[in-house]
Amino acid sequence: MSDADIGLIGLGTMGAALALNIADNGFEVAVWNRTTARTQEFAKEAGPFLASQITPTETLKDLVAAIRAPRAIILMVPAGQPVDDQIAALAPLLSPGDLIIDAGNANFRDTNRRSAATGNIGFFGIGVSGGEEGARNGPSIMAGGDAAHWSRVETILTAIAADFQGSPCVAYLGPEGAGHFVKTVHNGIEYADMQMIAETYGLMRDGMEMTAPEIGNVFSGWNDGPLKSYLIEISATVARTQDAATNGPLLDVIVDAAGQKGTGRWTAIEAQHIAAPVPVIEAAVAARNLSARRDARAEMEALFGTGPVPLNGDITLDEMEQALTAGKILCYSQGFGMIAAASNEFGWDLSLPDVARVWREGCIIRSAMLDDMAAALSDDPKRALMAAPVFAEILAETHVALRKVVGAAVAHGIAVPALSSGLAYFDTMRTARGTANMIQGQRDYFGLHGFERLDDGSSGQHGPWAV
Repeated sequence: MSDADIGLIGLGTMGAALALNIADNGFEVAVWNRTTARTQEFAKEAGPFLASQITPTETLKDLVAAIRAPRAIILMVPAGQPVDDQIAALAPLLSPGDLIIDAGNANFRDTNRRSAATGNIGFFGIGVSGGEEGARNGPSIMAGGDAAHWSRVETILTAIAADFQGSPCVAYLGPEGAGHFVKTVHNGIEYADMQMIAETYGLMRDGMEMTAPEIGNVFSGWNDGPLKSYLIEISATVARTQDAATNGPLLDVIVDAAGQKGTGRWTAIEAQHIAAPVPVIEAAVAARNLSARRDARAEMEALFGTGPVPLNGDITLDEMEQALTAGKILCYSQGFGMIAAASNEFGWDLSLPDVARVWREGCIIRSAMLDDMAAALSDDPKRALMAAPVFAEILAETHVALRKVVGAAVAHGIAVPALSSGLAYFDTMRTARGTANMIQGQRDYFGLHGFERLDDGSSGQHGPWAV
């Protein structure tokens, strides 16, 4: 029977949760997994209440037959070659007008390529954020591709998305890989936000000699203020969690090497391609890479001595909260600036207010600030977020604390690369006349690249060394 409203391939953690979300919202979903045992296991786990909404299938042919035409099938498989392999296996079984939806963490350039290569089979890319909990109960969804494809699946995607005060956190953002690009920037901001929180944790642990539970209590308190967000909330929980094996803080026995799936790295790479400055994100990506070099770090500590030195009261917890607030605003400003740059570069006409609205609930970087960010970007989408009145006022009040925190960390040998990069970005952006004139002089000296004069505006000029 071809009764299912939609199909889904890939019953891993995210795929299974998303399938249950679809079924829970009244849609019939046919599912398939590479291993039939997993499909059968999933069907049992769904329980009797959702059983009538889920059609488990054992072959791709069975999956296609179970879906009402024209078909739409969601792929929840690992990014890269597995997606291409799945498309190659599925496409011969589909009919013209059917639609493949990649809901994984895809590189937007792959989405562009696949959109152009699937012929009379439609291809659509959606970024889905929120982890397992979000996928099950309401994720943030960033859609990109042909607008006609969006109209076919809008009802289902809107129904399963997170809700922010009655507004679904889903939006059609533009053609081709626009949705996956925005999801990539989301993850870059996520890297930076996490890194700044980790640096602040380090200042409290190493600079103030606070215990993990004490730090958790600080984060919990901050979650009632301007830093209110999902990441601050879970940081408090992680810090206060006890380890059953040692009866001490779990955080104290977790290896300090951060994993990554590459999306933050994609953000940094694409930022360079389109000349979008995102130094806080780049610092966070570099910090994760450095975290993996545990043996080298131990060797350097033995050679040069330990880095962390007590702060001796040089900064307060209130100043740390203000510094983290400033860093967060600067990071988000960079992220939205990168999305604006991509919109111009690729002709996507991305709506920055819509991006901010989609991120208000469901996604990993959801925070109380995002509603104000959506309003600020609506007032003037072309203005840098950090220059919007509400955020400019906050930065005017908090950048002094950011400077003090970074200065104290540097003086005491505590690494804060993301917070430092945020401060450097702030100082660079508020300096009307910088120092790149020296670089232009150097370039002209060794390569005769020419320069523009400040006094008369003439370009292509050379110094007296050009003989």
